Amino acid sequence: MKILMFGRGTIAMLYGWALEKAGNQVDFYVRPGRAAQYGPEVDLRIQDGRAGGRKGVTVSETWPITMREELDAGHGYDLIVLSVNHDQLDAAVTFLSTRVGDATVLVFNNVWSEPADAVSALPSAQVVWGFPGAGGGVAGSALRGGLLKPVFLGHCGDSNRTDRYRQVRDLFRHAGFRVSEQRDFRSWLWFHFIMDAGLLAPAAKSGSFSKSIESRADVKESVLLIREMVPLLKAKGGTPRLGAAAFSYVPAGLLGRLLQKFLRPENIYGSIMTQAEETGHLGREAMFLYTRDVLADARRLGVPLPRLTALES
Repeated sequence: MKILMFGRGTIAMLYGWALEKAGNQVDFYVRPGRAAQYGPEVDLRIQDGRAGGRKGVTVSETWPITMREELDAGHGYDLIVLSVNHDQLDAAVTFLSTRVGDATVLVFNNVWSEPADAVSALPSAQVVWGFPGAGGGVAGSALRGGLLKPVFLGHCGDSNRTDRYRQVRDLFRHAGFRVSEQRDFRSWLWFHFIMDAGLLAPAAKSGSFSKSIESRADVKESVLLIREMVPLLKAKGGTPRLGAAAFSYVPAGLLGRLLQKFLRPENIYGSIMTQAEETGHLGREAMFLYTRDVLADARRLGVPLPRLTALES
């Protein structure tokens, strides 16, 4: 498959590397002038969780990549992978709206708005919804982070009933990923967003995710914040499922201890977050965006969130 990764961010490079290793042609679209700035090679050192258990397998290599600075509708790509910060999605969709051609567009990032509205400028029949199981950070030509075995694909409307969806699913399976399919991806995306908001709000307040996750009080507070936000998920029209039920009813202290264990730096999950912080991708401003956007919807819908509001300033 001929694949264009939109941008040269962490997720684009991690999955671009994995998909290229699986035999696909992978290019990266970057803004004019950036190709020379970035250079033609990536210093890659990551944990590959498709094998190796909870720690993954360490991969270190110099990886040559192909970048392009121009894009028109006649590009000939089969798939465009769009993975940007949620606050950058509108601009990215607007840019691609006149350049998508006949490509499938995999939307592969956090979404807090109504998904259909977020991509309304793109041909709906060409959109596939997914979410990465990966993270880390990029500093210059250095890529640090990790890939988990699962990737998530979901159903928004009829998006799962197309050949395009099946081709994307098969692409990831062929590359060694386990595809977890979510029937109600809209609710899944929103719940994932409030989980991120709950985990990052205490860290934004303290200034460090790694220190926050070591604090039993902060992790318990994260659980209580997520619990507080579940009614907002309902108010937005989402359907809370098993994960929301766990955060609503399992004692906060117990769930907090499980989260701490899950996010220890020696596990691939914790290593990913550590690398994101060390490369500057989990700064206070970036973490606070989740609090800001959740509170904006809560106020619009009249849902009180006193715990999150207390962390706003």
